[in-house]
Amino acid sequence: MLTPQPYESAWMTEDVKPVADLARVFFANEVVPHLDRFGENHQVDREVWNKAGEAGLLCITIPEEFGGGGGDFAQEAAVIWEQGMSTDDSFGYVVHSTIVAPYIYKYGTEDQKRKWLPKLATGELVGAIAMTEPGAGSDLQGIRTTAKRDGDHYVINGSKTFITNGSHANLIIVVTRTGGEGAKGISLIIIETDGLAGFERGRVLQKIGQHGQDTRELFFADMKVPTENLLGTEEGQGFIQLMEELPQERLGIAISAVSSAQAATELTIEYAKQREAFGKPILNFQNTGFVLAEVTTEVMAARAFLDYCIGLHIQGKLDATTASRAKYFCTDMQVSVIDRCVQIFGGYGYMTEYPIARMYAGARVQPIYGGTNEVMKVLISRTL
Repeated sequence: MLTPQPYESAWMTEDVKPVADLARVFFANEVVPHLDRFGENHQVDREVWNKAGEAGLLCITIPEEFGGGGGDFAQEAAVIWEQGMSTDDSFGYVVHSTIVAPYIYKYGTEDQKRKWLPKLATGELVGAIAMTEPGAGSDLQGIRTTAKRDGDHYVINGSKTFITNGSHANLIIVVTRTGGEGAKGISLIIIETDGLAGFERGRVLQKIGQHGQDTRELFFADMKVPTENLLGTEEGQGFIQLMEELPQERLGIAISAVSSAQAATELTIEYAKQREAFGKPILNFQNTGFVLAEVTTEVMAARAFLDYCIGLHIQGKLDATTASRAKYFCTDMQVSVIDRCVQIFGGYGYMTEYPIARMYAGARVQPIYGGTNEVMKVLISRTL
């Protein structure tokens, strides 16, 4: 009888494996041992960013001429995958490398690229993107933060909330309204926060999970930013830029979802082999075996779909609808799978000293950010 073969993604080629190995070692040495402390501090140590830069993990898809790794999205996917497999959800890698850096590379001027990308690659700059506002989440056309021209500066007023990397970030892409209502009035403006008058970080937000990830409110009060910090060369392009880049953001979330679910199933199988009840390992009970059969199959099915999407994206063919499908399907799967894994752990699954408990709490936000899964379904249904 044939034995099951380990699943390996088609994009995990011989060129990509060394990146995955490097990321696996980095998270094992520099992040995972400190997760409890990061959770207590509501942020990773600032030096983690510099160490990631030194290791060559930041901006891995940005060309070498701008300080990046010169790879393609397969290398990016490998780092995100290994972070999920490590059980870490503290280090805001995806926001910095998968989201912020590509915005600057794709839409920035030559001067903007040379000014900011090398420092993002070393970790000297930590990136964030400020979209969500107290009154505007998935509906980006509803933002109210304004940027008004005043000579060679923009004067920015408004506030943002739920901003990942909100404590450490010193380079932030701010979604602003430079024009009238609707999509055509939106522009992206980059701010360097060090010593910037009118910029204020609000309270650290107390979340259900992902305690080690620095998530904050941001406030702008007559904050003056040079007009040359407009991303690109023309106002009113922000909404188009956002729509073009959101598929990659959503794919990044899907990768983290599937890798986290994969890690959860592996932890649970190991636990079920060791934990005994009524004189035998709980894996030998039919219910436990059935649950693990279900969750491992669901993860494998999600991986197959995810790998299809990653392959499309590497070829430049990932469309917004397919990315929306990946984001909602994979994150819903993550929440469902980890919930059932917690049940197998029993009371220990509810104790935060066990990684499965942290993973359970951290998973719940995945169907919310990056566009709620309800919005994903609306976007998909419009194309049917």
